[in-house]
Amino acid sequence: MPVEIPKGPREQEGSVGLRSALLEEFINTWKFRKWELKDMRHHVVEFSGHQLASRQIQDKLGSSNSEEKSRFFEELLPNATQLMADVFGNYVIQKLFEHCDQNQKKLLAMEMKTHVVSLSVQMYGCRVVQKALEHILVDQQAELIKELDGHVLRCVKDQNGNHVVQKAIERIPSEHIQFIADAFTGQVGQLAKHSYGCRVIQRMLERCDDRTKRTLLNELHGEGDRLIADQYGNYVTQHAIEHGSPEDRTKIITHVKTRILMFSRHKFASNVVEKCLVHGTSAQRHEMMLRILEQCPRNPGVASNEALFQLLKDAYGNYVVQKLLDTVDDEDYELFAAQCIPEMPRVKEFAQGKQVQALDEKLHQRALYRAMPTLTPSGSGTPPLEDDTQSPDGVSNPSPREDMHIALSMRPELNGKASAGIQAQFSVPDIGVEPFPEPDSDPDSS
Repeated sequence: MPVEIPKGPREQEGSVGLRSALLEEFINTWKFRKWELKDMRHHVVEFSGHQLASRQIQDKLGSSNSEEKSRFFEELLPNATQLMADVFGNYVIQKLFEHCDQNQKKLLAMEMKTHVVSLSVQMYGCRVVQKALEHILVDQQAELIKELDGHVLRCVKDQNGNHVVQKAIERIPSEHIQFIADAFTGQVGQLAKHSYGCRVIQRMLERCDDRTKRTLLNELHGEGDRLIADQYGNYVTQHAIEHGSPEDRTKIITHVKTRILMFSRHKFASNVVEKCLVHGTSAQRHEMMLRILEQCPRNPGVASNEALFQLLKDAYGNYVVQKLLDTVDDEDYELFAAQCIPEMPRVKEFAQGKQVQALDEKLHQRALYRAMPTLTPSGSGTPPLEDDTQSPDGVSNPSPREDMHIALSMRPELNGKASAGIQAQFSVPDIGVEPFPEPDSDPDSS
């Protein structure tokens, strides 16, 4: 049963508004008098609980010698627990964990015994528990964190306690925190969709041993769409993609592909689609691209592709398309860009802003002629110029349009695969794609 934390300096009955003469002197003189830890003797608890004095103590603990710190520590130790939960005192305790010797840290941590649960769910106490876990030895870490056994789910769902559980997962060897993983059995899906629980599940996926991770992932796979489209669960799914095994990643990507168009336009699920593109294999990215095109068929006799248009102008689908263009290989880029470029004039009519501009740039940044090997005159070593000008050697360099024709002639297999949109961009006359129509008038003139 957790023990109640002792009251802090300002919570003692009759203490409101009462200050010692020494603290009053400090408040009136701290700006122009240099106060040392020894000047606060017999009042260190009171000073630690005052905003200005607490800051002064924190500064001095980092620069004072061992003797001064020891005297300060000995006076404060009997009241350490109440300061751990104090709005200003907790910072002093944290500094002691940082600057005291290992024996003093051990004594300070012993003051936390029977109070770990209460401190963990308290706004200021949870910070002290986390700092303690960073600086004490493993045997004492294990002893303190064991007090959470039976209270794990309460702490995980608490706005303060979840940080303590995360720190325990990050800092304590897995054999000492198995009780935390055991408490999650049958609860993983629910916790993954919890605003605080999702953070703890992510730490587990990052740090836990393979056996524990496998148990978590098996439960997560059973959640499917409920997790992918959840405002918190999507982050857990992203972590599963990043930190799971290749088999786990394949399972998630396979599921995402079945509804990729819907997921791409979903506020939360679109994040998962992007993570699949980043961490998937080249073959998996190719399959995802083909699945998008399958779900966005171009109807015969209709110039526009309505489904693809909706994806491109969507606030979330736009980012998925950008990520796809960033991650696929050159051949898939050309194929996908060829389908997207004809839709962009209409997209710009319905949507404006940086994301549309960024998408438009990415659709043209890997133009076909830039993907080809650099063509230079034999032996000159001079890179091609941007237009039809003479090089310093007096040799004419090919223009981008000529470069593209040369590249296609060098790789005839690309003639059937080259992007219609890219070809239209260069106005190649022998390809039967009309260039984009010029606007009727300057939009700024209307």
